[in-house]
Amino acid sequence: MHIVIMGCGRVGSALARTLEKQGHSVAVIDQDPTAFRRLGAGFNGRRVTGVGFDQDTLRESGIEEAGAFAAVSSGDNSNIIAARVARENFGVEHVAARIYDPRRAEVYQRLGIPTVATVRWTADQMLRRLLPSGAEPVWQDPSGAVQLAEVAFNPAWIGHRLSELEADAGVRVAFVTRVGEGVLPTPQMVVQEGDLVHVMLRRNELTAVEAAFAKGPEEAGH
Repeated sequence: MHIVIMGCGRVGSALARTLEKQGHSVAVIDQDPTAFRRLGAGFNGRRVTGVGFDQDTLRESGIEEAGAFAAVSSGDNSNIIAARVARENFGVEHVAARIYDPRRAEVYQRLGIPTVATVRWTADQMLRRLLPSGAEPVWQDPSGAVQLAEVAFNPAWIGHRLSELEADAGVRVAFVTRVGEGVLPTPQMVVQEGDLVHVMLRRNELTAVEAAFAKGPEEAGH
């Protein structure tokens, strides 16, 4: 996948190096050309000097071929504007924005842009939003037999009841992270865009649950 990152500070440079090591092609945008020094001599991706929400700058970065866009500059407004341009103007599927003010993060989540508030930021959280496929264990018991995993679901489930997804996968959802807050599931809960679904399961069930969540409701017979 080609991934564009706006902001070459500590977060952006770390993301760029990690994603390149995973085999992705990466372009990094920053207004300050000296910021690219943080990438190191071994970085082979594109270095684009410019404003991250300028459409010409984005085109230079390869946004038209990008599967993901991360806005991790030092400005909340710049990050959310760039994220919306990437999604709405260029149709980038996976978009995430770092937000310093957690109160703003909730508002932006409602606009359909997954956000990561700085106070709870980790590289793993940002990577999970850029590459939301499969399942990611976030906790396990000492024996490793039981795990709590965040499992990506097919977007076609949005608008359907969470209980339908549970029934098809044969598991119970422990909780859903919605607009930055944990929510316990209810019988009437409907899957919404931006939801992060956390499932408690046995380790040997992880692959099957991942496959079930990847199917749409039509494939599951709903």
